[in-house]
Amino acid sequence: MLVAVVVGLMLLVAVGVVVSASGGGSGGDCDVRLEVNSSTEKGDLLSDLAEDYNDSGRELAGGKCARVAVSETSSGVAKDALAQGWDEGRDGAPEPQVWTPSSSLWLTLLQRDATAADRELLTDEKPRSLATSPLAIAMPRPMAEALGWPEKKIGWRDVLSLTQKGWASVGRPEWGRFSLGKDNPHTSTSGLGATVATFYAATGRSSDLTVDDVKDAKTRRFVAGVESGVLHYASDATAYMANLAEADADGQALSYASAIAVQEQLIHLYNQGSPTGETEKIGKGKKPQVPLVAVHPADGTLMFDHPFAVLPSASKDQRAAAADFRAFLLEDAQQRRFQKTGFRDHEGNAGSELARSVSLSEQSEGNLSLIDPPADDVLAAVLDSWDELRKKARVLLVMDVSGSMNQSSGGGQSRMEAAKKAAADTLGLYHPDDEVGLWAFSTKTDDHPEPYREIVPPRPVRDNEQRLTEAIKGLNAEGGTALYTTVRAAQKEMLADLDADRINAVVVLTDGRNEYPADNDLDALLRDLDASQLERSVRVFTVAFSGQADFGTLTKIATATKATSYDARDPAVIDKVMVSVISNF
Repeated sequence: MLVAVVVGLMLLVAVGVVVSASGGGSGGDCDVRLEVNSSTEKGDLLSDLAEDYNDSGRELAGGKCARVAVSETSSGVAKDALAQGWDEGRDGAPEPQVWTPSSSLWLTLLQRDATAADRELLTDEKPRSLATSPLAIAMPRPMAEALGWPEKKIGWRDVLSLTQKGWASVGRPEWGRFSLGKDNPHTSTSGLGATVATFYAATGRSSDLTVDDVKDAKTRRFVAGVESGVLHYASDATAYMANLAEADADGQALSYASAIAVQEQLIHLYNQGSPTGETEKIGKGKKPQVPLVAVHPADGTLMFDHPFAVLPSASKDQRAAAADFRAFLLEDAQQRRFQKTGFRDHEGNAGSELARSVSLSEQSEGNLSLIDPPADDVLAAVLDSWDELRKKARVLLVMDVSGSMNQSSGGGQSRMEAAKKAAADTLGLYHPDDEVGLWAFSTKTDDHPEPYREIVPPRPVRDNEQRLTEAIKGLNAEGGTALYTTVRAAQKEMLADLDADRINAVVVLTDGRNEYPADNDLDALLRDLDASQLERSVRVFTVAFSGQADFGTLTKIATATKATSYDARDPAVIDKVMVSVISNF
């Protein structure tokens, strides 16, 4: 339910940890502190704008001043945190008084949660849009041109056709299978929007989608067909963009993803040398050899409105501060800042930078085939249906059981105990038809001639969950860390029994670094793991658990397989990290 290498703090965004804050400036102490939680793709920009606001000398009624601080969290993760009751220790960011997700779709889902729990999670104040960005299908220019772009209108039906027939159907057999990059709709706005748009495309409607439409067998076949072409599911689209940039730098831009469902703004950032969205790299980072173009689906797309929603946690003074900060953000100077970073302004107008960067035509700029956001019950039905229709996975969980795992992780638990709990607790997040297996590794013993051993072979979770749970709980730690040999063997084992109709992956959780002299050549391992041949690829997702873990090496391993390296060197976040790992499948 991520492939792409996203390292350091950016990894923590997907699990809801603060990565950006604005509280500086020369304004001194202020009467009102306003916490704003932003979606990730505009978090850096809002942080910069908050600093400008803090330095502007603006006053509220009564001569008070406000200081704004910005944190960022993936929209779906933030929605769940608000629904549960925001907890700074658990959710990794201060409780916000303002939430600005990427789309009002998340407000719809949050209000549904509020109604179900009989709680007030949103105020009656109507949210205002800060900026807009339509859902687009990002395609390498040569691939889009092979489909007849820009003259021909391209949509989700073309995606389905290519998924079923491959690139040979348009005269480019050398490109192989059509592969779609798509985010998990439970965490990502791009993933949610693409899923909604696919259901609409299946019905031919642009409004009034119903629950019966979602449940219709023909609709479900269409959606399942599109999902079958997905490479993997990411919790944040910048993961895909980072991997694509890596492939482009190696001259392999056409061998990774054929298309990626993203906000139009992210295509601009990619083309301007900032694939993971850092504002300081826009126009200064290395631009791709093969640029992306924005294909706006002819059979319907959504305009993401980036609402500014004041939350019930805001006091009277904080509401006043929120209104003033929002007014500041809607001023022309700040709206131009949004446009320069690839957004359209709050009225939907694209700036010249965006138009040039993503090759907007006059038609695509002003005449998008927009669909109406679905009602709350329909949106919930779409997500429930996606859970059933998504591409299924075949995953091998490889857990480090070296002696260092007996060390404390805090909270009265050893690392081994914390890791086992996180691994066992996430088994319920898999689909019953996903196949999951378990290996353990340390170093050779008299009983085990190899430093790794199979505990449970991959089998459907519906038949295997109890066995996996008991096996995980029964793991004990001793010995050293034969990381390289184990990773190579795990990928080889999965390749030997590859299921091309599934997402095939290895998840390695370790608290250390390679301690096995018999296999200590990292460069050789990375060559062996190379995932440039997508037809035969098994991605290796790595989790660095504890400060002793070799995060740099684990990142290189994930990079070599076009997967993600996760940072759980703070053991307190292991539960959230493992949830994020499972969102790839």
